[in-house]
Amino acid sequence: MSRLVGMSEVVIRPRRGWQTINFGEIWQHRELFAFLVWRDIQIRYRQTLLGFFWAVLQPLVAMVIFTVLFNRLAGIESDGAPYPLFAYSGLVAWTFFTNAVGASSNSLIGNQQLISKVYFPRLFIPLASVVALAMDMLLNLILVGGLMVYFQWPVSTSLVWLPVFVLGAIVTASGLGLILSALNVQFRDVKYAVPFFIQMGLFTTPVIYPLQYVPERYHAILAFNPMAGIVEGFRHALLGTPMNWGFTGISITVSTMLGLVGVFVFRRIERHFADVI
Repeated sequence: MSRLVGMSEVVIRPRRGWQTINFGEIWQHRELFAFLVWRDIQIRYRQTLLGFFWAVLQPLVAMVIFTVLFNRLAGIESDGAPYPLFAYSGLVAWTFFTNAVGASSNSLIGNQQLISKVYFPRLFIPLASVVALAMDMLLNLILVGGLMVYFQWPVSTSLVWLPVFVLGAIVTASGLGLILSALNVQFRDVKYAVPFFIQMGLFTTPVIYPLQYVPERYHAILAFNPMAGIVEGFRHALLGTPMNWGFTGISITVSTMLGLVGVFVFRRIERHFADVI
């Protein structure tokens, strides 16, 4: 099969085995990727009364509930910052991750007509879902700034690390989203399993509680949850709270490996998408 792109002819052949990313093809279709991201943003808030306020409503309500249940009633304290600020800064990363994994894991199924009729890098569909939700994370980061002003919490020099942990959250969500979206094409059970495991993941990630509540002998195990170190990193960057760099380093390494594995698994399975979707 062949097609014309610009002035050159591109021949599409079936591939076998493991495949790497074709960066030339990605660059060639960069405008399509930007279009898919913008389309996902528009679809997310089309015909909504509150518009972008929905991006902050979910973590804001969760912050209030966590503060009442876990801080006021259960007596769980933060590691220095006021508990509402502590909870919300962790929820910024966690809410992005859960929404991005949920959206990307179902993205191929939702675009089956596009996949079966038009050729383009299939990676774009789940990745566009993740990048589109980065807009929500940006809005939540702005609200964190507002909460810091309200609680009179100073800005730390650790803020320079924020881009690293934002990128880590995006890589983690992308890697897991790529794997789950590819598996979801062949096994529709995935869409039922994802919400359950994400809910369970909240309790194995220090969103509600600080890491100091976990016995130190379990830190090495918990660090293999990539979002555990990233949530800690968000708090360190935003609030200047203490951070275990060894713990976070393991999580960032796992996050990077998950991103790479996600790409290779997706590329391995994608040649069957048009046949089974």
